[in-house]
Amino acid sequence: MDVDTVQVVTGASEALLVLMWLAAEPGANVILPQPGFPTFSALPESLQIETRYYPVRKENGFVIDIEEIKKLTDRNTKLVLINSPHNPTGATISDADLDILHEHTSSRGIQLISDEVYHPIYHGQPTRSASRLPYATVIHDFSKAFPLSGVRTGWMIEHDPERRRRYWTARSYFSITNNSAGEMLAEIAMRHRDTVLGKTQQVAAENLRQLDAFMSEHRETIGWVPPRGGMTAFPWLLSGENSRAFCQAAAERGILLAPGDCFEEPSHFRFGFAAVGEKLPDALNRLGELITSWSAANMTRA
Repeated sequence: MDVDTVQVVTGASEALLVLMWLAAEPGANVILPQPGFPTFSALPESLQIETRYYPVRKENGFVIDIEEIKKLTDRNTKLVLINSPHNPTGATISDADLDILHEHTSSRGIQLISDEVYHPIYHGQPTRSASRLPYATVIHDFSKAFPLSGVRTGWMIEHDPERRRRYWTARSYFSITNNSAGEMLAEIAMRHRDTVLGKTQQVAAENLRQLDAFMSEHRETIGWVPPRGGMTAFPWLLSGENSRAFCQAAAERGILLAPGDCFEEPSHFRFGFAAVGEKLPDALNRLGELITSWSAANMTRA
């Protein structure tokens, strides 16, 4: 990218804030994935923007359906947001589908935003960044793929100079600038990105291999779709019950899972699998013991 296309921000969270703030016009609507990162919906809701959702369903392998997105757009749609690799499911959007969606949004004056904080961590066919597309806006940061959330530094890639001017102006009402120490550390990480991202990919790939075997072992209790990218998976309890009690029981065993009701999908839970490498086998053993006892308890209740 040319340096002029990049706007530095205080993490992708500030990028989302700027974009939603600028979209907050009377009668406007925005289109978001469901389930999705909770901030996606919290921001437009707090700004009283109509929020429309396209489903990312387990029934079709968490495929992001472009036709469903297109049907939700109208003349009041300000932006369409995609997240690939997707949080929490690990779904990805193909290059061909992204091209089709870009054509649809750009021809109607709708801003296409691609949240790529898990890019370029893939577990199969990698996909290209939306930054290659002339009317797409990309947000990214150091919190996930790198993963260095503590530096609180992110960026937006924007080819439209008028949009960049509006981002810069909006940001002057929020953080104004990043902290210098964080930017210095972020620059070091970026200069060594092959090493940093390579380690993330290595740990994620090995842990996913173990997780796949684990899920196969417990397939009578837990359902799942293997993620195609990123470092999160979104399994579900086959019993259909709310997973919160299950996640609380896991926390008592030292395993942190995000309950599915945080994502409006109560029977699911989010499993992050790339924070550590050497401790995962122990975590899976503990989780396996919980699943076995949970399944036995359900059978007793039945």
